[in-house]
Amino acid sequence: MLLRDYEPERDKDAVKRIWLEAGWLQPEQPRQEEAFEYFIGSGRGHVAEWNGSAECFVLANPGTLQYQTHELPLCNVAAVTTSRVARRMGLARRLTARAIAMAAAEGAAVSTLGVFDQGFYNQLGFGTGSYLHWLVLDPTNIQVPVKARPPQRIGPEHWEAVHASRLARRRCHGSVNVLSPLFTRSGMVRLATSFGLGYFDGPNGELTHHIWMTAEAPRGPYHVLWMSYRTPAQFLELMALLHQLSDQVRVVRMVEPAGIQMQDILARPFRMFRLQIEGGLTYGIYASGFWQARICNLDTCLEHTSFSAGPVRFNLRLSDPIEHYLDEGAPWRGIAGEYVVTIGPQCGAEKGHDPSLPTLEATVGSFTRLWLGVLPASSLAFTDHLHGPAELLEQLDTVVRLPAPHVDWDL
Repeated sequence: MLLRDYEPERDKDAVKRIWLEAGWLQPEQPRQEEAFEYFIGSGRGHVAEWNGSAECFVLANPGTLQYQTHELPLCNVAAVTTSRVARRMGLARRLTARAIAMAAAEGAAVSTLGVFDQGFYNQLGFGTGSYLHWLVLDPTNIQVPVKARPPQRIGPEHWEAVHASRLARRRCHGSVNVLSPLFTRSGMVRLATSFGLGYFDGPNGELTHHIWMTAEAPRGPYHVLWMSYRTPAQFLELMALLHQLSDQVRVVRMVEPAGIQMQDILARPFRMFRLQIEGGLTYGIYASGFWQARICNLDTCLEHTSFSAGPVRFNLRLSDPIEHYLDEGAPWRGIAGEYVVTIGPQCGAEKGHDPSLPTLEATVGSFTRLWLGVLPASSLAFTDHLHGPAELLEQLDTVVRLPAPHVDWDL
């Protein structure tokens, strides 16, 4: 078995076969092959070679994560796929660990990914992110005090403008930007029923706010894949635009936008949520923590962290399971170790141990969840691998006060 960088001329056909076997490509949908070409060009690919052929593929995208008011360099693991002949060989774990190690050695402070289910990526130090809310609603029930102007149609040919609009959107704590415009281009061409509506209101004709969605049937569901806006007025116009589709569309599915409580703009939401839709769907709000994250550089993350309360000083005994899946020559071997940590107006970590301080024991995944604000320390002590004296946990609960992180990007 050989782990190495992806080489397009050598590996593209093998990776395409892996995706066909995994169901990520359907031969009857030719646009997916075009999307595949853009997608694998949007980041750094890694393959595990077995018997002379690539049998596992991992793609890592460079990006940024907004932490409070700071932008941290990010490695987003966008794809992990193994062929039918190489399952249960540990290739996915080892290859993903390699991708993260190389990105961390090049400066990535954090890594994120979307999960197929909980547990697998915990073995590489990832911790589950906060719940995102999925809404199934009747657009007739959207009530906002504005009327949308007639929008402009947006198609795959506008991929550069759409990507620029996404990068310039309103950002909240925890939001992710994937930097390559090919990532957005891939998402725009993947489904034949996708379309966009938006407004080119920038001073030089830039796309300022838009919705990209797919129509699953004439009357819906319409699935909002993403939306981008910069101001409250632009958000309300996009909501009014969805409302104006309601003369034909009965069902819209969307992720609740970061920092917005959609129930505020829904008419009689509880009455709507009790109604069943044709096909067995039910209107409502559903929660799912589909994304995970892990710290790759503790110093960088804490240097860009600040709280109004504190300081709290403690020993941190940090374990990092990713080291078990890295080769001896890996350029980065995780962040396990003993640290003296300060959390407060100025945060930081130094290697070592101070016997006069209390000790917090944590996996990198659980400490990442604490640092991001997914859950307070006292809650993580119940359900995750984070333990310390009750007094220390209470102090951390008092100091670490953050809005729930929202990635605001389909990872």
